[in-house]
Amino acid sequence: MACFDQALELVLSAVHPTETEMVDTLESVDRIAARAVIAPYGLPVFDNSAMDGYAVRAQDCRQGTSLDVIGFVPAGAATWPTLEAGTAIRVMTGARVPPSADTIVPLEDTEQDLNGKIRIPGEVRQGQYIRHSGEDVERGSEVIRPGRLLGVADVNLLAGLGITSVCVHRKPVVAILATGDELVPLGSKLSSGKIYDSNSLALAAAVKKAGATPLMLGIGQDNLESLQQKIAEGLEADALITAAGVSVGDRDLARDALAGLGAKEIFWGVKMKPGKATAFSVLSGKPVFSVPGNPVSAMITFEELVRPALLKMSGRHAVARPLVTAVLQDSLSKKPGRIFFARVELKIVDGRLLAWSAGRQDTGFQRTMLRADGIAVLPSEGAGYRAGDEIKVQILSSEFNLLEAEESLRAIRLACGCGKQPELVGGH
Repeated sequence: MACFDQALELVLSAVHPTETEMVDTLESVDRIAARAVIAPYGLPVFDNSAMDGYAVRAQDCRQGTSLDVIGFVPAGAATWPTLEAGTAIRVMTGARVPPSADTIVPLEDTEQDLNGKIRIPGEVRQGQYIRHSGEDVERGSEVIRPGRLLGVADVNLLAGLGITSVCVHRKPVVAILATGDELVPLGSKLSSGKIYDSNSLALAAAVKKAGATPLMLGIGQDNLESLQQKIAEGLEADALITAAGVSVGDRDLARDALAGLGAKEIFWGVKMKPGKATAFSVLSGKPVFSVPGNPVSAMITFEELVRPALLKMSGRHAVARPLVTAVLQDSLSKKPGRIFFARVELKIVDGRLLAWSAGRQDTGFQRTMLRADGIAVLPSEGAGYRAGDEIKVQILSSEFNLLEAEESLRAIRLACGCGKQPELVGGH
């Protein structure tokens, strides 16, 4: 049986990023950059005005000076009048700064008379309100690094640089197989002794949130022929997840089915709670994750072992969720020997991140996952935690109340490991 850190290391060493593909810049959102993007020119492209106002020479703007207005340059104009000593040119925000002008005086800082002149009653600082070419992005600089998760800001910058397509990693396709004679598909009528297959949908949703594409294989029955047929179908994907069938019961046949197809088992059993009955294999070069059938165990195991692997396959460099320090407000009991991933609710009070148990930590209680704002990572050597103890927590921000999430993330960014702010101890 592997300890958790060993299991994670074995999983990550067995998976590799997918091949690359070119996509339109808009389609690159939530994809992982596969190559560096180099700025073909600087931003701003040219010196431009940051205000509606007047382009002037600072040396002509002694306090109380009046200047002749000799022209107007709107944004997008390709030509402009020549700025001479003692004159000003009216410009709009974003307009190119005319040659010889070295300063912009905002419209509201001037006084106009009836003779087409402006008076500048206040002081003027040379260079004010001019956005200089290349001061935001330098030509030839690296603006996107490989491994970056691309977002809205990236699209904005890429579009501003005229870049129409981006090289990204292909989304991994992940086959999902639920096993068990007791399962029926969602939408079917339940008969005695049957339950709905919730794991397939939960795992598919988790796969999507990890940036991969799920491939539903349906339900494999508790016999080798059925399981091996479904597993063989799953080899069309980049990875395979099987749910249930990896414990020690008479009907736990997933490992036998994989072995019969020639899979190399890397480990069986992990010193973690929940998720002890987890196996990892490689079949035909494809990673196969065999997670427990209990829904909570399946979700936690996915979060801690499968999700990091899928992020790496997607091209991500950082695959771990951030760990922050929270102060426990009740108790969490555990036995030494296994790392414990406890579901916790989180709240920020007076700048401190506080944590409560999300409910009974038995793996049969699914509603604790709904309440969980984070997962407390309790080391294997620990025996239990009481109110007032500091614990490390992975934040599941998508489950966090929006306002609390914003406050939490703001606090995390400001964290310095002292005072009342939460301590940031890991990166995403």
